[in-house]
Amino acid sequence: MQLLEDRVSHMEEIIMKILYMQQETQIELKELQLLHKKAEERLDRFEASVEKMIAEIKADTQNLKKEMAEFKTNIEKTITEMKADTERFKTNMEKTVAEMKIDFNKKWGELSNKLGTIVEDIIFPASKPVLEKYFNCEITDIHMNRKRKKDNLKDEFDVIAVSDPCKTVYLIEVKATPKVDYINEFKNEKLERFKALFPEYENYKLVPIFASLRLEDDIVNYLTKNKIYAMAYREWEYMDILNFDKLNQERGE
Repeated sequence: MQLLEDRVSHMEEIIMKILYMQQETQIELKELQLLHKKAEERLDRFEASVEKMIAEIKADTQNLKKEMAEFKTNIEKTITEMKADTERFKTNMEKTVAEMKIDFNKKWGELSNKLGTIVEDIIFPASKPVLEKYFNCEITDIHMNRKRKKDNLKDEFDVIAVSDPCKTVYLIEVKATPKVDYINEFKNEKLERFKALFPEYENYKLVPIFASLRLEDDIVNYLTKNKIYAMAYREWEYMDILNFDKLNQERGE
């Protein structure tokens, strides 16, 4: 009997231990569940923070892109405006310089006309570059106000330009006030006097040129009709041969 009681008592102790362990296990499980819940809550908060941060980064990126696009647009607009301003300034400067050049040429021509120095101041300095440009001949010798006398014949020639490679003499007659009578005298008399006074050029081609500061269309047409080149300011900008192409067409050159 005592043995049975001892066994029952022992069994009760074991059951009590098992119950105690079960209670401890349940407590630990509850603690683990609580920790797990807290961990999940922390994870949720972390994920929410990450998502918020990503959203903010995206928003900042979009704002940055927008600001960069606006900055680029503003820069391009500024550059375009600067280019336009530069072009306007350049155009205005070119216009101003051209107007100043025209005004200077007019005043210089008027002064030279008054002083009687058209040949020295304007025609002679322009002759060599103009002749070489149009006739494509090197000018090897050039003189102004060249006088010559032979027997009872004498004359003075405003500009004589010689091209030995082209075997050509360019005789330029200069008049401050162009008139048909001056052209006729140049064509009918002065050219013949030149030939007589400068026999060394008898084997050279003689090219007559009538020059002035300004030549009206009727004078240019008359010169062309008489196969004489017309040299004057073109729009008061530069000395030029005004009928070069037209005269060459009529000559068939």
